[in-house]
Amino acid sequence: MPTLLLIRHGENDTLVKNRMPGRIPGIHLNGRRQKQAAELVRTLSILPIKAIYSSPLERAVETAKPLAQTLGLRIQLRPDLTDTDVGDWAGRSWKVLGRTRLWKVIQQTPSQFQFPGGETFVQAQERVVRALDAIESAHADELIAVVFHADPIKLAVAHYLGLPLDNFQRLTSHTGSVTILKMDGSAVKGPPLHHNHWRKEPLFIF
Repeated sequence: MPTLLLIRHGENDTLVKNRMPGRIPGIHLNGRRQKQAAELVRTLSILPIKAIYSSPLERAVETAKPLAQTLGLRIQLRPDLTDTDVGDWAGRSWKVLGRTRLWKVIQQTPSQFQFPGGETFVQAQERVVRALDAIESAHADELIAVVFHADPIKLAVAHYLGLPLDNFQRLTSHTGSVTILKMDGSAVKGPPLHHNHWRKEPLFIF
């Protein structure tokens, strides 16, 4: 079974300005985080990575590109790995949104929330898991890099842990971080969080 490196893209100026990027086109890595992408190359290029998948958004592709060039691999774009569709909230300030009634729903019961003009967290989780399951089925015992976004990564990890969606905000995924997901299909020792078995097990984040 493959091992997936779930890589969050590097920093961009929209994040620095504390605005919600969503799926706004044309958001690129800033100069500082281009260096961060280079650090990822130095860390990961020594590993036997056999394929690289990415969200189609620029900030993810720009994070994946240096690693792909170093390893001589092409970047395989997967639309289902794109960031959460935040609809009308794209580009808006987190500070302003944090004062709204809906923000409490996001933090306390995200499973009940739908972004105005966008998708629900349930829908986002379903499509990301679908994409990762398809990547799993396409590879045997190989190491695969997958570059995408914070909430989709956390939603995927919550799913594979059996963590209720309402608790996914307890997880973290910093820019340039790597979550290692071992697709080993093994049963969990001890009581499960949600399912009878964990099909996949996130090992650690660095």
